[in-house]
Amino acid sequence: MIMLNNEDLIKKVKSYNRFLNPEALNKAYNFALEAHKNQKRDEGIPYISHPVAVANILTELKLDSATITTGLLHDTVEDTKATYDTVKKEFGKEVADLVDGVTKISALEEKAIDNSKAENLRKLILATSKDIRVLLVKLADRLHNMRTINFLKDKNKKVRKAKETMEIYAPLADRMGMNTIRDELEDLSFAILNPDARNLILNRLTFIKDKREDIIKNVYDELNNLLISNRIEAEITGREKTPFSIWRKMQSKRISLEQLTDIVGFRVIVKNINDCYVTLGIFHKEYPAIPGKFKDYISTPKINQYKSIHTSVIGPMKKRIEIQIRTKPMHEFAERGIASHWKYKSSEKFSEISWKEYDWLRDLVEIIDTGGSPEHYFEFTKLQMFQDNVFCFTPKGAVIKLPKDATPIDFAYAVHTNIGDTAIGCEINGRESPLQASLSNGDMIKIITSKKVSPSLHWLSSSKTGKARASIRKHWQGRFLDGSKKPKEYTSTLSIDLPHKPGILGKVSTLFGVNNANIINIELTKRTSEYLSFIFDIQIQDLKDFTNLVSQLKQEKLKFKVIRHKKKKYAFIQRVLENFKRN
Repeated sequence: MIMLNNEDLIKKVKSYNRFLNPEALNKAYNFALEAHKNQKRDEGIPYISHPVAVANILTELKLDSATITTGLLHDTVEDTKATYDTVKKEFGKEVADLVDGVTKISALEEKAIDNSKAENLRKLILATSKDIRVLLVKLADRLHNMRTINFLKDKNKKVRKAKETMEIYAPLADRMGMNTIRDELEDLSFAILNPDARNLILNRLTFIKDKREDIIKNVYDELNNLLISNRIEAEITGREKTPFSIWRKMQSKRISLEQLTDIVGFRVIVKNINDCYVTLGIFHKEYPAIPGKFKDYISTPKINQYKSIHTSVIGPMKKRIEIQIRTKPMHEFAERGIASHWKYKSSEKFSEISWKEYDWLRDLVEIIDTGGSPEHYFEFTKLQMFQDNVFCFTPKGAVIKLPKDATPIDFAYAVHTNIGDTAIGCEINGRESPLQASLSNGDMIKIITSKKVSPSLHWLSSSKTGKARASIRKHWQGRFLDGSKKPKEYTSTLSIDLPHKPGILGKVSTLFGVNNANIINIELTKRTSEYLSFIFDIQIQDLKDFTNLVSQLKQEKLKFKVIRHKKKKYAFIQRVLENFKRN
């Protein structure tokens, strides 16, 4: 690819940003050119090609001049004699701080440490929390490096970079609503991590290419004519899914490539929201809708603010087709994500109102501040960021956004950490429900609290949000972090119904042993024709062992519950017995 010169770059930015100062951008271009003049890339070309390519990617996202200047300068402090003070003096504090944020992330990436993945994510989130443009530059930097990754000679480094991209940067791009960059990052990583599978899909797509192109054209013509006849102005495009998205769907549905029918999807872009729903009605009237495939992300947007209507129908020529219906602004956000908030109407500054949509960054910083091992907050952060969502309500009508399959435990912590820590029960839509119940869209939840309790260990296996898990773990670990006062053991009580099957008690006892749980007492509390009820008092030393134990009991499909405050539960009976003995 031919490298952009400074005039072409300035012209490209001017096409959407009339507030650009061309002299400042030209100065940054020449500064980077001079700083990197003696350096070369792995592919053997001048190093300046990389920062110019990064600036070009940021220009395609239509970002402000400070971000594009940072793209040009992002490697100068790390790889050349330039310093923070030099950049600040030449280009101002705003650009210097952005360059510093990107430099800190890049410096950490090169440290080959055991928990580097978690450390990288921690550093990236903390740097991004001050200015989200740091992440935008880093995403552009990673995208260009992935486009040229085959020039890397170190195979282990190549695989490490691809894994890091797949596990950190692609999900972050998705969380920012930047679908185009996410798709490319995923597919470039897929080519490194599983080249055989990707080549298999590409070969198959090439084999059916002519037939597929005919289908796209015929379906396009029929959909277009249908909308014209109903006086709907629309722009329709047929798109082929990326090899990685095809592979992911094959894995999730456990089907072969030959069985996958929806390789092609169609986007329909209309003038306004009303036309979105009218268009949906036209398609559903004309073609049979496939049950379970309709999603209205306009009325309830995804957690990354993505909006669109998705549906699948048995369309023209009896082909299963996916259709996305959206307006032009919705499409622009789907392509550029957060970058679409730069409007350049009165200035090139980012709208403060738009920043409120990214308060999830504050939650991630809060998770990191809870301490603990880096791998723990890496797990929590992934949970917090990368899931679909449901919308629930407080008794006063406030909306709480939670991930799919969240529980009232997650709801309580989302309202406030103190509410979560002191929760003892809940009501869902006016009915008493367990704290481990799964929540659905529109549920109204009332949390019942008590000042005399603390969060239970077994909540770790039920909670779905990073914030809830981090808070629970912080509570338990924080009580024993003052030097020698480390916990020797935790105690818990499980009530389990065991069916009348030979060896089932031995199997459960083995599960306790495998998960390092010591049975200190066992009681038979109930006998029926179908099952025996046992209460197990156990001791454990590691919270993860308890979480694993609960998960394995669920997998065995055993009916069980964790008894909280067992001593309190039987305190009244014990007092009666003691009085009886004295009398």
